Amino acid sequence: MSNGSLPLRTAALVTWLALLGSVIAAPFAEMYVLPKLVVPYQAAETARNIAAHEGLFTAGIFAYFVTFILDLVLTWSLYHLLKPVNKPLAQLTAGFRLVYTLIALVALNNLVTALRLDTTPEYGTLLGSPEQAQALAMVYLRAFKNHWYFGLLVFGTHLLMLGYLVFRSGYIPRVLGVALAITGLGYLLTSLRPYVAPNLNVDFAMFTFFGELLFMGWLLVRGHRIAESPQPKVLL
Repeated sequence: MSNGSLPLRTAALVTWLALLGSVIAAPFAEMYVLPKLVVPYQAAETARNIAAHEGLFTAGIFAYFVTFILDLVLTWSLYHLLKPVNKPLAQLTAGFRLVYTLIALVALNNLVTALRLDTTPEYGTLLGSPEQAQALAMVYLRAFKNHWYFGLLVFGTHLLMLGYLVFRSGYIPRVLGVALAITGLGYLLTSLRPYVAPNLNVDFAMFTFFGELLFMGWLLVRGHRIAESPQPKVLL
């Protein structure tokens, strides 16, 4: 590849490594640390859990942080991987992931603030009582999820465009493009549900997340075989 472009095989490898890191870090924080320590809307019990397992909660924060930093890497590598298909659209797709990542990183500060409120006695004095500090910490814990999940609207849109680029590529199986688009649609529906159907208790993303895993698996097995001068398929 010329003009400073990253070789496609290298882009595929970097994408696989970043996705693998995300698959390890994100579930650790989202499916283990927070459910273990955070009791929804129970500020006092949650505060006791966090104070007793401060190291684990801190590890969860850093796991989220690593996940979002890897999203920055993916923004870069996916752009290079799919730039031959349609450079302007690849730039726009990367831009959507970048915006999502910035939203997620800003949202992560809510967990840092919640940790400080639950583990620093001076905040109880400042706010009038430890209970007030614990209640405020619970607000910040909820704010993290609310802000991050709202950002998933941008992430879902990114996956829809990414799926289209993969479908058009000609050097990545079209079925992976469809799978990525389905995953993106699941994130969109999950993020919109609290606003358009608050009484519907369905996490659509839990049923559509497979697209990224299939993409990661293909990159591991076949990514090193991508031709360096691919010809994207033309759809009639």
